[in-house]
Amino acid sequence: MNGLIVNNLTVDHGAIRAIDNLSFIAPRGKLTAIIGSNGAGKTTLLRALSGLKDVKNGSASWNGKSILNARPENLARSGIMHVSDGKSVIAELSVKDNLALAGLWQRDKKDVAKATQEVIDLFPRLGERLQQSAGSLSGGERQMLAIGRALVARPKLLLLDEPSLGLAPLIIEQIFQTIKTLSTDMGLTVVLVEQNAMGALKIADIGVVLNLGSVVAVDNAQTLLNDPAVRAAYLGF
Repeated sequence: MNGLIVNNLTVDHGAIRAIDNLSFIAPRGKLTAIIGSNGAGKTTLLRALSGLKDVKNGSASWNGKSILNARPENLARSGIMHVSDGKSVIAELSVKDNLALAGLWQRDKKDVAKATQEVIDLFPRLGERLQQSAGSLSGGERQMLAIGRALVARPKLLLLDEPSLGLAPLIIEQIFQTIKTLSTDMGLTVVLVEQNAMGALKIADIGVVLNLGSVVAVDNAQTLLNDPAVRAAYLGF
């Protein structure tokens, strides 16, 4: 099966088991939301999938090829991009130079220029601030830049970690709608980790609910939104 397949993944933080026999499938071309309270293991999961955290047991494959124990830069070059949050941009560099970083290792410079323009079209605010330092941007603009830089690399699988963290509600809405567009209009496979469970499920195709490192529910996102138990435990109503 094409897509991201995670099977019995186990990850430890020292003596603490952060991920415990976790399994789910993120179908190709779909948006999968990973939700759960703080400490559920969401960020650890993405770090394990992107080569930033060692895995104790289990497997993870992208389109039939194992991605565990690979170097993060090799995963990035194969089309798997991990966007941690807006703090991942380089504050001292301009918006333009931050975007250019993603294309340094790519041979087709015309396509890099095309991808950069596509990012500017997707985030017009970045186009207005190309010469500004990334450190001078607002939190929402830095998040746009972090996502935009990943898109310049032409990813096939985009791992997004808490893109709404610390942002104003209006900016969150804009970011979420853009993420939805990446999947529906651009065909990207997106795995979105979010503590903002309701916002994530509203735009997702598939929802995965984590609790203390284990999967407690996997279903169509709309079904989870309408599930009284999920709503009471994770959505607050």
